Amino acid sequence: MQTHALGQDDIAFDVNETLRRCAGGDRAALRAIYDREAARMLGIAMRLLRRRALAEEAVQDAFVQIWRKAASFDPTRGDGRTWIYAVLRNRALNILRGESRTDLVDDFEPMALASEDDDPEVLVGKLSDAGALKRCLGRLETDRRQAIVLAYVHGLSHGELAGRMGVPLGTAKSWIRRSLVTLRECLG
Repeated sequence: MQTHALGQDDIAFDVNETLRRCAGGDRAALRAIYDREAARMLGIAMRLLRRRALAEEAVQDAFVQIWRKAASFDPTRGDGRTWIYAVLRNRALNILRGESRTDLVDDFEPMALASEDDDPEVLVGKLSDAGALKRCLGRLETDRRQAIVLAYVHGLSHGELAGRMGVPLGTAKSWIRRSLVTLRECLG
């Protein structure tokens, strides 16, 4: 991601016009918005989500939404930059509300020294036998348990998780969401 000081180039950059071009299918317009705003958006997402992987996911999802919904932007209702940051904020809040992964972070502390090469099942085995988390993880199906461990220990995003496990993105997201519900109920 590029960062740069505000200069003549930024003054000439018209976000509203660039969003109009995005609505018309101009990928270069989306790239222009990304080049100018992504670093700032990541900083805001980091403040909201407090985890880089989640912040990066929020920014990526925001750009997908910007691309898909650029036609819904109405310059008579506000500035394009404000609209872009509202898209990001809504995505970050949805992550906080519906995918609150941070609830379990403290309980994964025994695996904090895990290397990238550690198999998820090996990591679960490293938890103390008396640990409630190990007991609850043991109740999950193998693929769902691996998804949780890869997401929380290795910090994989939903997209990375889907690629690594060879499943569609929606499947990876639902595995994480449903597994977290199951773990909360078990640990509750």
